[in-house]
Amino acid sequence: MSSHREAPSISKDPVADNTDTYAFRTPGDTVTLITNYLPAQTPAGGPNFYEFGDDVLYEIKIDNDGDGKPNVVYQFRFTTTIANEDTFLYNTGPIDSLDSDNWNRRQTYKVTKVTYSSRGKATSRVLGSRVPCPPCNIGPRSTPNYSSLAEAAVETLSSGEVVFAGQRAEGFFVDLGSIFDLGTLRPFQDLHLIPSAASPGVDSLEEVNVHTIAIQVPIGDLTCDGSVPTDVTAPEAVIGVWGSASRQKGTTRNGKGRTENMGPWVQVSRLGNPLFNEVIVPMADKDEWNAVGPDKDKEFAEYVVEPELAKLLPVLYPGVFPNLAGLSADRADLVAILLTGIPGGLIPGFQNYTGKKKADELRLNVAIQPSAEPNRLGLMGNDLAGFPNGRRVTDDVVTVELRAVAGLLYPLIDPTYVPDAAAGGIEDGTHATLDRAFLAVFPYLGVPYSGYDVPAGSSAA
Repeated sequence: MSSHREAPSISKDPVADNTDTYAFRTPGDTVTLITNYLPAQTPAGGPNFYEFGDDVLYEIKIDNDGDGKPNVVYQFRFTTTIANEDTFLYNTGPIDSLDSDNWNRRQTYKVTKVTYSSRGKATSRVLGSRVPCPPCNIGPRSTPNYSSLAEAAVETLSSGEVVFAGQRAEGFFVDLGSIFDLGTLRPFQDLHLIPSAASPGVDSLEEVNVHTIAIQVPIGDLTCDGSVPTDVTAPEAVIGVWGSASRQKGTTRNGKGRTENMGPWVQVSRLGNPLFNEVIVPMADKDEWNAVGPDKDKEFAEYVVEPELAKLLPVLYPGVFPNLAGLSADRADLVAILLTGIPGGLIPGFQNYTGKKKADELRLNVAIQPSAEPNRLGLMGNDLAGFPNGRRVTDDVVTVELRAVAGLLYPLIDPTYVPDAAAGGIEDGTHATLDRAFLAVFPYLGVPYSGYDVPAGSSAA
């Protein structure tokens, strides 16, 4: 998955597991930033339905000067309240509003904006308190008119940001069952080292849910000079984005099922580019990668320069990637895509370069307007508003990254290199069977599946 079970430690702590991060320009000179947590939720999750952790610090971070450190941070802290301590039920009747007396266990959250000066001094400002989350989508009797409940949880803060935090339908699509079975891609498995008949991709994340934190921010609040850039070539037009989760360093248990947390916050999860820790970083280093910031990614750059997957593809698909097998040069193409941004002059009308500092961030050029006709392949599909220029919820990042690793974009840095014919067609095939109902408006990810409508075991659940 993009970052759903990417490291040994965080796979045991799903409440703090940052699964996907998105950043894309939206109408009204705004940018929408989304981070997801709590992966692969079975919709029928009662009686203790999924929720954010009261003991987790969730953050969305923005780097606008290219040093791999955050200049703007949006923090989210959650509080859970039980209305009736004498029932085991999540709700005792239909939840028809966010203040329904029938809703027994609810969450609210506080939004804090932290800005850092050029000298690193932090200034904090609370933007919103006791902002309500919607309930989980239980079923037609417990959560009738769920779309209306979720819409009521979209709140515009007095400072101008629009926020939402709550359950959503999983937006990421990938054939996990195939890919982690020795790198099998069903549409091309007849060419695999251990062949079988080619078949359509199977979306392993169909009909599961996640928990989403989304915020829509005026562009001028994110850029280094407070402007709304219109010049695509301007350095100040590019921002870097990633999400993270942290826990306090110390935890004590009182023997009665209660815990107390204390001490400084320690990062336990982060995510910028999709699949970076999942596919690029070796297993022994994954937990360390999750614990540090992008400013330390020079330590992991060797895995981008010589990616393991690029060596495996010619072995797993004999004779299909002969040119990739002979590509012994350092992968400066992947370094640009994942660690520095793409410099100007390589792709007409485009750049998202943040400088020489190697840091895993989603790099978004905010001067590029949203596409009228989005292409799932983003930059590879001549859609400058798509991945790896930020990431939209509909971008097919698995296909884009597979083709990039296969060398499709290597001619940008070496025009003499000829990609293998398969490099332009390799993918897991899930886009052809995709069954997602994305929204055209904030928060963009679709209505979560209900436990009543999607019984456990009916699909990926």
